[in-house]
Amino acid sequence: MAQSEAEPGVRGKRGGVRRRRPYSTYLRRPSCLKPAADRSVVVAAVQDGEVVVDRRIPTHLVVMVNGIIGSASDWKYAAKQFVRKRPEDFVVHCSNCNYSTLTFDGVDVMGKRLAKEVMSVVAQTPGLQKISFVGHSLGGLIARYAISLLYEKIVPNCSSDENCQCEYQSAGNKDINDKIKGKIAGLEPMNFITFATPHLGSRLHKQIPVLCGSYKLEKLAYHTCQILGRTGKHLFLKDKDNGKPPLLLQMVSDYGDLRFMSALQSFKRRVAYSNVCNDFIVGWKTSSIRRQNELPKRQDFMKNSEHPRIVYIEKPTSVDVPQTDFSVISTHECKTMDEMEEAMINGLNRVPWERVDVSFRKSKQRFFAHSTIQVKTYLINSDGADVIFHMIDNFLL
Repeated sequence: MAQSEAEPGVRGKRGGVRRRRPYSTYLRRPSCLKPAADRSVVVAAVQDGEVVVDRRIPTHLVVMVNGIIGSASDWKYAAKQFVRKRPEDFVVHCSNCNYSTLTFDGVDVMGKRLAKEVMSVVAQTPGLQKISFVGHSLGGLIARYAISLLYEKIVPNCSSDENCQCEYQSAGNKDINDKIKGKIAGLEPMNFITFATPHLGSRLHKQIPVLCGSYKLEKLAYHTCQILGRTGKHLFLKDKDNGKPPLLLQMVSDYGDLRFMSALQSFKRRVAYSNVCNDFIVGWKTSSIRRQNELPKRQDFMKNSEHPRIVYIEKPTSVDVPQTDFSVISTHECKTMDEMEEAMINGLNRVPWERVDVSFRKSKQRFFAHSTIQVKTYLINSDGADVIFHMIDNFLL
C-alpha cells in the first residue's frame, strides 16, 4: 500500500502535476498490498487427507478515515494488520479525499467527499456485501456525516476509471427500497468505530486537555478557531448557518433530509476508543460520549494481559436497538454550553455504544497518545499496536 509521490494537484520536482492513486488494498494474498484486478484469496485446507483449495473474494469493505491535517497513510499500519490477519474477508480502503489543509473545509464538505469516494469504491468493487467505518479524531465526525448521505442509497453503475464521479441517489420503486432498507451504500453495515473522536466538539470545558481546563485559554481558543476554517467553527459549535443549530447538534438527530442517527443505528456495533490521559488534542469526555461523573475511576481499571493498553471496557447496555424516532430532540432550545453538551450526549446515546478506554500512562510514547492510539507512524507510535489488535480481534465479520 505504498503512497504515491505527491498529493493530487501538487507539482513534482520537474514541474508536472501528479495525481495520487486511491490508497486502497484489493487483496490476493497476505503479502500483496497493491491494487489488483483479481481480489480473490486462495485458501487451502486438508480434508480427509486431501488438500482442498477454496478461492475466496473478500466481501467486507473497511473504510478508514484520517483526522485533521492527516492523510490516507495515517492508517497504513492498521490497514496492513487487517490484511495480514483476515485477507480472505476484508477489502481495506484508506480514504484519500480529505487530507492536509482540505481538512479545514468543514465536516459537511468532507463528509460529502467521503460519501462520493465510498460510492465510487463500492461501484468499482464487485462482490461486496458488508461495510464498516474506522475513523480517527476528526475522521470519526466525517464518517458520521458521510453515512447519513449513504444511508439507503442506490449504488450507481460506474466504470473502472479511478476518476469516475459517482452520485448517490434514492431508490425509485418499492422493490429497490426494500432491498436497500437499513443499508449503507447498498451494503450491510457492521462496525462503526472511532478513535479519539471529539463527538461532543471541542468547545466545552476540558475538551482540549492542552488548555489545562483554563476558561481564559478555552475562550481564546474559541475566538481563534477560525484558523481551522469551517472545521474550527464546527468543532467549537460556532456555526449557525441560516439560523440552524450548530452542525454537531444537528448530527445527534435525523435533521431534515439527513438521517444521521438512523444511519448510525443501522450498524450492528458502534465502538468509541478513548485516551484516558495524555491526549492533549481530544478530551476523554468528548471521545467517549460521557458526562464527567460517568468516567471510570482509576481504581476500576482492569489488567488485561492480552491487551495491556486497554484499561476499561464498557459494554453497551443493550444490543438490540428498537426503531426510534430520532427527530424528537429539539436542539433549537439549547442556549448554554451545558445544554448543548447534554443534548449531544442524550442524542448519541439513543443507540448503544461500546466504550474502550486506553491508557499510555507508563509508555515512553504517552505524550503522543493522540497519534499513538491509531499508530500513525510506527517508529514513534508503536505502543498503539496493542489497541489496533484489540480492534481487529473484536471486529464483526
